[in-house]
Amino acid sequence: MGVGLRGRSGIISLVGECLRLEPADERPVIMLLGPRGSGASDAHGALMEKFGPETPFAYVNVGGEQALLPRYALALLARQLERKLPRYRRSHFPRLTLGLLASDHQLRMTSLAEGRRNIRRELDAFQEQAEARYGDYLAAFFEVAGGAVGAPDGASTAALALLRDALRRGRRRLPGRKFTSSAAWYGGHPLLQSRDPWEALVELNLWRHDGDEDDQERLDRVLFSALLEDMRSNVRHSFMPRSYLLLLDNSHTEHGRRFLDLLIRARHDDAVVAGADCDPLTVVASSNRWLPRWGPATGDQWPWRLRGPDRASLADWSEHRPGRDSDDTWWYPLRLRDLNLDEVRIRIELELRHHPDLAPFTRLAPFVHRLTAGLPRAVSLVLELLRHSSVPVEDGAEQDRWLRTLPDRTPREGEDTRTLAEAALDHLLRGFDPARRMALEECAAARDLSIATRLLGSGDSLFGEVRDRWLLHSPGTVTPALHPWLRRLLLWRLAGRPDDWDAVQELLAEHFRSEGRPVQEMYHRLAAERIDEVTGYLVERFPVVPAAQWIAEFNTITAAPNRLGQAGGPLELLADLAPDEPPEAVTTASVIRELITVRWVWSDPLADPGMRLNDMIADGFNQLSRLRRNDIVALFNEAERYRHWRHPLTRAGEG
Repeated sequence: MGVGLRGRSGIISLVGECLRLEPADERPVIMLLGPRGSGASDAHGALMEKFGPETPFAYVNVGGEQALLPRYALALLARQLERKLPRYRRSHFPRLTLGLLASDHQLRMTSLAEGRRNIRRELDAFQEQAEARYGDYLAAFFEVAGGAVGAPDGASTAALALLRDALRRGRRRLPGRKFTSSAAWYGGHPLLQSRDPWEALVELNLWRHDGDEDDQERLDRVLFSALLEDMRSNVRHSFMPRSYLLLLDNSHTEHGRRFLDLLIRARHDDAVVAGADCDPLTVVASSNRWLPRWGPATGDQWPWRLRGPDRASLADWSEHRPGRDSDDTWWYPLRLRDLNLDEVRIRIELELRHHPDLAPFTRLAPFVHRLTAGLPRAVSLVLELLRHSSVPVEDGAEQDRWLRTLPDRTPREGEDTRTLAEAALDHLLRGFDPARRMALEECAAARDLSIATRLLGSGDSLFGEVRDRWLLHSPGTVTPALHPWLRRLLLWRLAGRPDDWDAVQELLAEHFRSEGRPVQEMYHRLAAERIDEVTGYLVERFPVVPAAQWIAEFNTITAAPNRLGQAGGPLELLADLAPDEPPEAVTTASVIRELITVRWVWSDPLADPGMRLNDMIADGFNQLSRLRRNDIVALFNEAERYRHWRHPLTRAGEG
C-alpha cells in the first residue's frame, strides 16, 4: 500500500471522512483527474486495500474495449457490494435486482394485462435459470461484462485478495417475498406511468425491448434510482454497513461518462428534487480527459476550480461546492499531482522490498525525478528498465554514458520490443494518429504550446486535445507547456529528424525576433546550436542590465533543448561544443561562452545524469564576478547555489 499512497495521502484521508459520515449526509463524487500514468489506478488500489476489509466496495473499470452498458455496470457493482464482511450482515439490492430481472428477457405477451398475469411466473423462471447456471442472478452479468472488474494496475496482493472475495460466486437467491415490496416501489416511481406494481415492471420490459432512446434513458434512470434506494434501505437496519464505496476507473470513456451522468442525476433527483435522504455511496472516479458535460476545457463555464489532492477534505468541498440547485454541486475535482523528489526516493526504497536488485540505483533518485518530473508511471517505467538492463551499477562516467541513451533502451526482453520512449509515448498518446504525433513532436520545440500549434499549422484542435487529456504541465498558467516528461520524449524523437529540428527552431526563433522577444529568440538559437550568436547577445547584455536580470535571462536561454550526439558523457559532450580556436586569454566573452555550454548540457538530465558539472558552473559565475565592476553579489550567490546544490522537490525547470 505504501507505493500507491505516495503523493495520494490526501485522497485516502478524504475518502475516510466520507465513509465516516452519517448515512443520510451529503457526500461528493470525487474525481481524480490527470494524464494517463498520473497514478489514479495506484490510488484505486490503495483505497481498495485501505478500506476494503471493513467497507463494502466495488471496483469497475469502464475503460476497456468492451461496451459496458449502465445495467451491466450496476449489476457488477451491486454484486461486489454484497460481499459478506465480518462486522455486518450481507447487503442485498432487491429493487435493483428486480428491475434488472424484469427488463432482462422479453416477456411473452400480447397485452399489458397478459404480461401482468405472467410476470411473476416468468421472473421466477428467469431467476431459477440464472441460479442454476451461475449461482445467483447478478453473477450472470460476469458472463457478459466480467472484464470490467479486473484489478487496477499495480494493485497489491492484499487488494487482489479483497477483490477476489467480492467476486466469489455462490448461491444468493433473492427471497420470493422480496418481490412484492420491491415491485411496490416501482409502482410509486415518478418516471413510471403505471401505479400498479406489476404493470410498472411490464412497462420497464417494454421500454427495454420495444422502446425508443427516451425509453432506454428512463429505464436507466429508474435502475440507478433503485440502486440508491436499496442502499438507503440497507443502512437503516441493524448490523448493516453504514456506507458503500465505488471505485470507477477510466470514467472518461463514453460508457463511463454515461454512468456518471446517470448517477449524478439520480442522486440529484432524490436528494434535491424529491427532498429524500442522500444515498450513502462514496464515489471515487478517475478520468484522463476533461468531461464534455463540464463545458469547454478552459473551465471558464464550469463553476468548479480544480483542487489539489494534498489538502482535499469534506470541509474544502463544502466551502467551494456550487449551490444545490445545480447538479454540479456533487462534483469534487482533484488534479493529481506528480511525485516530488522525496516521494520518488521513498518509492524506490519501497520497491527494494520486492526488487533488491534496485539497491545500486537508489542514488539515482534525483536523476529519475529530473527526467520524469515525477509522473508516477514514468517513474515506474524507468525503474523497470534499470532492473531489467545491463546498466553499469557503479556511479561514474560509464554509467553516465549508458544513461545518455536511456530513451532508446528496451525495458525488458520478450515480445514487446518497443524502446522506453516508444512505450511511454504509446501510453500517453493513445488515440493520436502518426501524423498528429509528428506534429506534436515539432510543437514540443516551443515552451509555449499554444504558440507552437499556431505557428506550425497544427491549429486549435491539437492544442485542445492536449489540454483535454491533461497533458499540459500547469493548466491555467499564462504559458501552457507540455508535461516535461512528455515533452522530453517528443524532443528525443524530433532529434532523430535533424532537418525538421533545425527548421522548427529557426521558425520559432524568427517569430520571437519579429515580436521583439530576444530571450525567447536566443533560446531557439541555442537549440539550433548557434552558440556564438547566443554568446554575443549575453555578452552585450552583461554590463548593461542588473546581474539578477542577466542571470534570469541566462537561465531561460540555457534551458533550451538539444540534439547533441548520443555518445559520451557530459565532459565529452562539452568537448564537442568547444570553439575551434580557443582564445589565449580569459575574457568576458570566453567565460560566458563556456558557461553557456556547460549550463546547457547540465540542464538536460540525459546529458548530465549525475549533475557533475555543478562545480564548473560555479567556477564560471565566480569568474564573471571578477570581470564585472559592480553588482556582483548575485553572481557570487549563484556560484554558491551550484557549488552547494540542493535538488528542488518539485520544480522541473532546473535539475
